[in-house]
Order: sequence, then structure tokens, then C-alpha cells
Amino acid sequence: MNVANLRIAIIGLGYVGLPLAVEFGKKVPVVGFDIYQKRIDELTQGQDHTLEVSSAELQQATYLTYSANLSDLKDCNFFIVTVPTPIDQFKQPDLTPLIKASQSIARVLKKGDIVVYESTVYPGATEEVCVPILEKESGLVFNQDFYAGYSPERINPGDKLHRVTNILKITSGSTPEIAVTVDQVYQLIIAAGTHKAPSIKVAEAAKVIENTQRDVNIALINELALIFNKMGIDTEDVLKAAGTKWNFLPFRPGLVGGHCIGVDPYYLTHKAQAIGYHPEIILAGRRLNDNMSIYVVNQLVKQMNKKRIQIEDAKVLVLGLTFKENCPDIRNTKVVDIVRELQDFHMQVDVYDPWIDVEEAQHEYGITPISAPESGQYDAIILAVAHQQFKEMGAKALHALGKSSHILYDLKYLLDKTESDIRL
Repeated sequence: MNVANLRIAIIGLGYVGLPLAVEFGKKVPVVGFDIYQKRIDELTQGQDHTLEVSSAELQQATYLTYSANLSDLKDCNFFIVTVPTPIDQFKQPDLTPLIKASQSIARVLKKGDIVVYESTVYPGATEEVCVPILEKESGLVFNQDFYAGYSPERINPGDKLHRVTNILKITSGSTPEIAVTVDQVYQLIIAAGTHKAPSIKVAEAAKVIENTQRDVNIALINELALIFNKMGIDTEDVLKAAGTKWNFLPFRPGLVGGHCIGVDPYYLTHKAQAIGYHPEIILAGRRLNDNMSIYVVNQLVKQMNKKRIQIEDAKVLVLGLTFKENCPDIRNTKVVDIVRELQDFHMQVDVYDPWIDVEEAQHEYGITPISAPESGQYDAIILAVAHQQFKEMGAKALHALGKSSHILYDLKYLLDKTESDIRL
């Protein structure tokens, strides 16, 4: 394929696909495809509700068009798949979006086309799951009529410093020649440079262990927090002291949600189990991190009992619903688990988050966030997400939301340890 004749299709215009489409759209013809017409209409009007791309940046992508019509992709020759890869209720990989995207591409696939996947998968998924679908639906032969590649996404939602262009990109292709072509295509926009992996499987494995490594490290710190809390030692004080050594890793305890860290390890463990190996450390870390919400609520209940605050019908304010600070992304947020656990104790729970879309919260979790909290109303306040707005409020304003006797739980270490009743 001649890069000069490049016509790109980006399949999926979420947190990963849209920034990619915009950057390529500044250089070459791009069709941004999404199955949701509402999303297409929004972007056509120059707005992005995810806040990953500004209106000004959308306008700069002069070669970018948007469509929910598959026929608009028939002239494209380089397809990039950026659809979600979640897990199901049994914590098994849900490849439905990936399978459907592959089926759609196959209907417009032509000889000489290249399909590159960016969605997080287990090693082997591209060639074992996606490619057979492309072959079957298109009638074309892999590595003869069409080719594949894998270039894992490294988007960090809400991060305005680490953007798609200044994060080094891993690339790979189904043949040595195609690997070079895929690498050259990404070099058009990636200022930080590229790393050409020796195979698609290596690129897939590299992606899935990036977040697995973080997950295991956070699990270790979470377990240490459980131990230190039982010993009456402040975990943050311990981490600050240990952090004075040059090679101590600066992880902090907390909830582990989102579309990556709380999901990717299950893709790796799924594949490991399929080939006859039962992972020990990875799954232990996952179990510990998944249970942190229960621990948080149990800590809160104990403190409420100490203050003689009635548990049943207690009014609790949860500040923050997104999976991380300063972004509207609520995918796989573990704050929801806190809300559910509080409700299991028959507490009345208000959720306030200035970043989120109310309709999305209602649709995804059945939670209707309040427009603003009122002062003096709450028996307990949980500072669950470190949004800048909450940081700017300060301890006095946060405590003012509580009744005369209340508990303020600082999950995110936003306050000094003397300014809250509990820290993780």
C-alpha cells in the first residue's frame, strides 16, 4: 500500500477512536465511523461530550468526516478498530463489539486492504478471532488478499498532558512488509515515535500486561493499607517515608475501575486458563482490588457506630462517580459498588459529580445524581473521586455538608490527615 493513497476508516469514535481520527484527519482523508447516529450528529456539530477533543481541535481535522453508514467506508483501504472490549458479569472477555466491528468491515473489505486493531485483547485474539471473521464474511484470503495489524491504544482519559501524538506507539503487522507499512502510517501522526513489535501477538501481550502490572502493584498497596489500618498506622505517612528511596514505586491505595486496569487482567487470565495455566498473583490482585469497595463501606460503618450515628436510613453523600478524576468517564467505575454496598445497609445515598452526564449515569447504573448537595444534610460524606472541584472546596466546605455529628471519609488523600475522620 502506498501511504500517499491512504484512506483511513476509524471504527468506533469513543475515548480512543476520536482523538486518533482527529490527528489523522489533519493529514489524510479519514472517515470516522460509529454505530450511534447521536454520536455522529454531535461530532458533526463540533462537540465531543467525552471532552477528550476540543471544538477547536475538531475543526482542525479538515480531512475528517463522520458517518454511521457502512457504505461510506467502501473507498477506505486502512481500517483501525477502536471499539470497547469489556468483560461480562462473569468477568470473562466480551468480544461482541470486536466481532461486530469485524463483521462490518468484512462487508466493505477489498484486496490490498489492511485492518489494524487497537482494542485491548488477549494475545492471539486478532488472528484467532477477528481474522477468521474477516475471511469468512469477505471471501478474501488473509495475508494474500488483505492483511492485519495490531497497535494497542494508550489513551489516558482526562489526561491533557499525555495525548495520542506524544505517547510512543507500539505497531505490528501480519507480515514483515505490512508491519513496516503499519508503522509508517502511525508515524504520520505520532511525534513520540513508534516501536515495531516482531509480531501481532507480542504487541497484544505488551498491551495487556501494561495494566496488569499496575493492577498488581495497586493490589499490593491496597493490602498494605488494610494491614496498616489494623495496626493504627497512617498508610500515607508510610508511603511518603518509603518514597524517599529512589527506586520505591509511587503507587497509592484506592478503587481500581475504568476500562483498562480493572478489565485488562481478565483478558490475560482468560487466555492463560485456556492454555492450561491458572494465574495466581494476577487473580489474587484482582480479587483484592474488586473487594475494596466492601472494605471502604465496612470502615465507614464502624466509624459511624463509634459516633453513635444510626446506620439504617442514614443519609450518605458520595462525591464523585467517574472512575478517575477530572474526566466524565464512568465505565466500570467502582464507586458504583460503594453505592450498592451502602444501599445494602439501607442507607439513603446521594451521588454528586459535576463531570458526568446524568442520563448516562441513569442508563448505565440506574443512579440519578443530584444537581448539588445541601449543607448540613449528611450523616457521612465519602470523597470518592479527586475532582479538582472537590479539592478546591477544602475541608471546611466539605464538613459543612454534614450534620453536627458526621463522618468524612477521604478515599483520595485530598485533605490533610487531620481534616478527615477516615482515610484508606
